[in-house]
Amino acid sequence: MIFKKLISFSATSLVLAAVSSLSMIILLSQHAVAANLTVNVSDVEKGKGHLMIALYKSEEDYKSGKASFHTKVAALNDREIAVFENLPDGEYAIKMYQDENDNNKMDFNMMGIPKEGYGFSNNVGMFGAPKYAEAKFSVKESTAIEIDLF
Repeated sequence: MIFKKLISFSATSLVLAAVSSLSMIILLSQHAVAANLTVNVSDVEKGKGHLMIALYKSEEDYKSGKASFHTKVAALNDREIAVFENLPDGEYAIKMYQDENDNNKMDFNMMGIPKEGYGFSNNVGMFGAPKYAEAKFSVKESTAIEIDLF
């Protein structure tokens, strides 16, 4: 009888330990992917094309132009909002432009000056692409940033 109670107690303890471990793993994994980033963009050319927004999670990706996340927002108003949901907490940087003629590329004049609005996180880079260190910002839980197009 004592042996049977001991086995029953051990099995119950193992089940409780397993359930507790799984609960902790689920809780921790949900916290790691719970951040939302709201990007408020101003100085948009109202009614012209789309905003092309690229989000980079590392300096290497930023330098190579390989976006970790991206979105396209219709430029209907002079201020637009883009939301990236369920991002892992961490450092990011944004490069964006307004594709006014919807040709899926940034257009330049003959001197190499952009013909369409562009911007970077932290509102840096008016006279050229900034370094990652200048454009990076932190995302944790709910974060909102402002970008003014040049």
